[in-house]
Amino acid sequence: MHALDRLKFSSKINLGTTGIVLFLSLVMGAPVARVASQALVDEVKMRGRVLAESLSVRSADPVLAQDFLRLKNLVDDLRGVSGDIEYAFILDKAGGVLAHSYPKGFPVDLITANAPGPGGALSVRLLDSGDERIYDFAVPVRVAGESFGTARVGLSWTRARAPVERLGGIILGLAGGGLFVSVVLSTIFARQVTRRLNILRAHAAEMVTGNLDMQAGGELARNCWDIMDCDRKDCPAYGDKRRRCWYVAGTLCLECDGGPFPQKLESCRECPVYLANAGDEIQDLTETFDAMAMTLKTHIAELREAEKVLTRQQQIMRTILDVTPDLVSLLDEHLVYQACNRAFAASVSREVDEVAGKTDADLFPAELAAARTEANRRVLLTGERFQTETRREAGHGERWFHTVQVPVFDRDDRIVGVLRTARDVTQIKDYQDQLIQAQKMESLGKLAGGVAHEINTPLGIILGYAQLLQEDVPEGQVREDLGTIERQAKVCRKIVADLLGFSRQARSARRDMCLNNSVMETVTLVRHSFELDKVRIVADLDERMPVLYGDPDKLRQVWMNLLTNARDAMPGGGMVFVRTRLDTGAQKVTVWVADTGSGIEPAILGRIFDPFFSTKPVGKGTGLGLAVSFGIVKEHGGDISAQSPVPTDFGLPRGEAAGEHGAGSVFAVHLPLDHGERDDEDTPAPGDGAKEE
Repeated sequence: MHALDRLKFSSKINLGTTGIVLFLSLVMGAPVARVASQALVDEVKMRGRVLAESLSVRSADPVLAQDFLRLKNLVDDLRGVSGDIEYAFILDKAGGVLAHSYPKGFPVDLITANAPGPGGALSVRLLDSGDERIYDFAVPVRVAGESFGTARVGLSWTRARAPVERLGGIILGLAGGGLFVSVVLSTIFARQVTRRLNILRAHAAEMVTGNLDMQAGGELARNCWDIMDCDRKDCPAYGDKRRRCWYVAGTLCLECDGGPFPQKLESCRECPVYLANAGDEIQDLTETFDAMAMTLKTHIAELREAEKVLTRQQQIMRTILDVTPDLVSLLDEHLVYQACNRAFAASVSREVDEVAGKTDADLFPAELAAARTEANRRVLLTGERFQTETRREAGHGERWFHTVQVPVFDRDDRIVGVLRTARDVTQIKDYQDQLIQAQKMESLGKLAGGVAHEINTPLGIILGYAQLLQEDVPEGQVREDLGTIERQAKVCRKIVADLLGFSRQARSARRDMCLNNSVMETVTLVRHSFELDKVRIVADLDERMPVLYGDPDKLRQVWMNLLTNARDAMPGGGMVFVRTRLDTGAQKVTVWVADTGSGIEPAILGRIFDPFFSTKPVGKGTGLGLAVSFGIVKEHGGDISAQSPVPTDFGLPRGEAAGEHGAGSVFAVHLPLDHGERDDEDTPAPGDGAKEE
C-alpha cells in the first residue's frame, strides 16, 4: 500500500471513529456532546498540525533550492489527501507565495490571515469565509534553526463535521461501547503517534543544536543489497545504513534512474526494496529528517574544507604580497581601495586594514592624488594595460617608481577594478647614471691621454727654451717675462702629468711597501707648510700594519691630494686627522683623512670624483686631483669614498670640530691585502703602455 493510500485509509478511520463518538454524545446528552465536540476540534487541530508540520519539513529542501515544481507537487499531493483539506500553500520569508493548491487563483487576503506565533510556534486560527469555517494552520519552514518561509494548511470545519451529523443516530445508539472502543483506540493511536512524534521532535531539536549524527529512523532489518542480492560495492547506496536507497543519488540499480530525490522516487515505487522498507507518513518524515541531516552534515563538511582551503590560499597570497617590496593595491570600479600589501600601506603611513575603503584623495596629496585617479580612470575606460615611470619626492630625496596598471575583469569580461603595482627603481636609475658617467669617463680618459701626448713634446720644448733664454738674457723685464713663461709651462706640465695619470698612461712600479711609511712621508713633507696656514695634522696609525704590495709614488700622490684638499677646505685654519687601520677579517687596510672644514654639500657629493669638477676658484685647481686619486686606488684594487659631515662615531675631537670650525668631511681609502700576481719586471699595468715624454 502506497503512502498516499495509507494516508487516505487513516483519514477514513478517523472519520468513522469521529461519527461514533458524536452519536454516543447525543445519547449521553449535552455534556457528552460538548466533550465529543471538543475532542473533534482537538483531533482536527492535531491532524492539521501534523499535516502542516509534515508540509513544513518536506518543503524545507525545495524552498532552499527554489524548486517550485517540487513545492507545487507537495501542496497538490497534500490537497488530494482528504476532502476536508481546503487548501495548502507555502510562503517565502518575505511573504510571497511560492506554491498553492488553488486551481483558479490564490486569494491574496489569505496571506495575512494567519502567521506563526512568537518563536516560530504553530499558529491555529478559525477563519470564516462566509460560506464555511476553516481551521488555518501556520508553521514556519525551518532549516538549522533559521526560518525560510511558512507552510499553511486549511481544514474545512464544515466538511469535517458533516459525517458526525449524518451518523448522529447510530453514534447515539452505540455511545457506551463506541465511546469505550474509540477511547481505547484513540489512546493507542495517540500514544503511538505521540511517541513517534516525540522521537521526531527530539531529533529535530538535536539538529537545531548542531547534532547531525543522530538517526531517528532506525536501521532496517534488510537493506537494499540484501533484498536485491547485490554485490555492487561501487554503488553509493551500498553499505549506507543511514539512508534509504531512494534518497541516494547515482545508485546503480537497473530499475532506478539514478537521479536525485524526489525525482527518482517515481521509478522506485514498484521496487521490492521500496515496498519492503517504505513506512507510513511519520516514517517518511523521519527518514526525510535523517536524509536531510546527513546531507547537511556533508554540505557543512564540504564548506568547512573549502573554507580551510580558501583560508590557506588567502594566507599564502597575503604572505607573498607582504614580502614583496613592490607597492601592490587593488581598486574597485569606483576607484575605492579594496586591498593592498604591507609595502603599500607603509608607503602611505597606514595599516593594511586602514587602507580599505579609502580613495587616492584620502591617502595622497591633492596633486598626486589627481594624477593617480586620472591614470586609474584611463585603465577603466580603455581596458588596456599601462606602465609608466614616475618620480616622487621622499623624505630622503627623490625616488623613482616603475608603475604598472592592469584592468581586473569578472566572469562576464566586465571591468570591475584596477590592479596597480609600483616598483622602486631608484637604484636602477642610479646604476644607469653611473654607467653613463663611466662611459663618459672612459671617453674622456682616452681624449685626455691623446691630448697629453700631443702637447707634452711642444710643452717640453717651450719650457727648455724658456730656461735657456733666461741664462742668456740680462736682468730686466724680458727675463721676468721668461720666468713667467717657465712657471706657466710647469703648470701645464703638471696638468699634463695629471691627465696622463688619469688616463693610466704612466708606468706602474709596484713593490712591497709599508703603508704607514707612505702616509707619514707625505704628512712629514706637508706638515710645515700646513702649520704656516694654521692647519694641524694629527696622525693615528695602526702599528700592526703588514707589508703592502703597491706603487709608493702613486699612493703618496693620493695622500698628497687628500691632504691638500683638506687644507684648502680650511682657509682659516683647522685640523686634519689621518688614521690607518688593519681589518684582518675583511683582509683590507683603510686610510681615513678627515678635516674640520666647511664640508661638502650633499648636492655635489656624488660628483667630486668626476674629472675637471672643482669648487675652487680659477687658477687654484684643475679638478683632476680626486679623479686621479680615484684611478690610482682602483688600479690597486681598492675603493675610495667621501662622507660629509664627519660621523660622530669617527672620533674627531668635538671641541675643535664643533667649535669654531665646520662639520668637515672624511675620505676613506680601502686597499686589499691580497697582493695578487706580482710583476717582477715592473711591466706597465693594463692600459699603461705609453711612456710619459
